[in-house]
Amino acid sequence: MLRFCCLGSGSDGNALVVESSDGLFPVRVLVDNGFSLRELDRRLQRAHLTPDDIDALFVTHEHGDHAGGVEMLALQRRLPVFASRGTAAAARLDAVGIDWQPMEAAREVCVGALTVRPYAMPHDAAEPLQFVFSDGAARLGLLTDIGVPTPAVAAELTGLDTLLLECNHDPQLLRLSDYPVFVKERIAGGLGHLSNDQASSLLRRIAHRALKRVVAMHLSRRNNRPQLARAALAAALDCSSEDILVANQDEGLGWMTA
Repeated sequence: MLRFCCLGSGSDGNALVVESSDGLFPVRVLVDNGFSLRELDRRLQRAHLTPDDIDALFVTHEHGDHAGGVEMLALQRRLPVFASRGTAAAARLDAVGIDWQPMEAAREVCVGALTVRPYAMPHDAAEPLQFVFSDGAARLGLLTDIGVPTPAVAAELTGLDTLLLECNHDPQLLRLSDYPVFVKERIAGGLGHLSNDQASSLLRRIAHRALKRVVAMHLSRRNNRPQLARAALAAALDCSSEDILVANQDEGLGWMTA
């Protein structure tokens, strides 16, 4: 069985646990850690886990809200860290003492019964990757921190059972916000973050009958609202807004099967 638990999603910190289990030997990986060790412990406890339950770390990119707590966790727990060469260099994950495992787009990695397929996407980072997870029966796709939903990205996300999809901002709320102009341009640009409309458009392209769950991720506290993200994704699937889940910054999202 493939399942996941979001420990928090947003610009103040991100972490996702993905678990594959045959009923006897569960394998759990942590995707990103933008939290302090103390805060990560607290959030793991909420999911009935401890750092000792994590078998490996996967890092999407070097920005602090995703990788700020990775180095200390890797050193303290002696966990293998899977990341691209660009991400490792930018986040100092190639430092002495860290068990860094280089990753490349389209080259799958197996941790026990869990298969992880990294894929490249446009974002203002050194060599960012996102991931598709599989236990051989179900497929879980993760896509956050992307500026433009390219055809290549859409191709990677076909045939999923569950999709965790960035809905960072509502364009109108972003335009009206008190952010500096250069920050607004960075967020809305081709290397920034997905708007609700962009996420909805991508979802329309990859939706299929077997896609059973969609979770809105990485919502901006100031430039988005959960009801707006839900409505945008629900329109793409022609379903009720209540069918769309949201992983928020403070509570994340509890355990769900993929």
